[in-house]
Amino acid sequence: MLFLRSNFNRSALVRQLAGWLPTPAEVPRQDLAERLGQWLNVADAIALHSAHQSLPSVARARRPAVPVAARAVQAELQRVRATLRQAITTPSGEPGDESGEDADAGFAPQHQRCLEQQRRMEMSIDALRGHVRKTLAQTSPRLAQLAALDAVLDTMLGGREQRLLSTLPSFLKARFNQLRQTHTSGWQPLFENDLQQALLAELDLRLQPVAGMVEALSQEVKQHP
Repeated sequence: MLFLRSNFNRSALVRQLAGWLPTPAEVPRQDLAERLGQWLNVADAIALHSAHQSLPSVARARRPAVPVAARAVQAELQRVRATLRQAITTPSGEPGDESGEDADAGFAPQHQRCLEQQRRMEMSIDALRGHVRKTLAQTSPRLAQLAALDAVLDTMLGGREQRLLSTLPSFLKARFNQLRQTHTSGWQPLFENDLQQALLAELDLRLQPVAGMVEALSQEVKQHP
């Protein structure tokens, strides 16, 4: 659980999960380079250096930024975000119903729900991220370099990110049991809210690289209309 307390990424998801944990002893502060070094090994550093060295060759010809491309990827980002948010915020079953098979199942249905939402996010956002990279690569030399760098970083860090995000159900299970033990009634809506907020925070976290590239494209269009 150290990653939750290391301030490596104080995203909304990290803040929420950290809020469910007991207050820890103070963790020594590290600068950004030290924290990033915990994620990158020697092979990663070599690959990143090679990618950086090859960036100038990615952008040999000047290609004008296309406003229509910026509008298209912005609209696609909004559509994917809205679709995934709707899926997350649509409760499964009736709130407060803990009778029959649902009571016997305990956290299992919510565990499956969480995994399904994570798979949906991963598939949709991976496809969107690839599409945005392709658009940037065809727009301008500078954005082609950004797309190439994002592809390298995605390969390097994507697996680590997925492993960390795969621990979310265990935190939700602990929260589920905590609320059920400390509330005689009315805890189900509380958990439903916590589950939705955690998944929405994960959605925002997953979309950060895409949103950054879309913003870079918008800025390029403003500078070179």
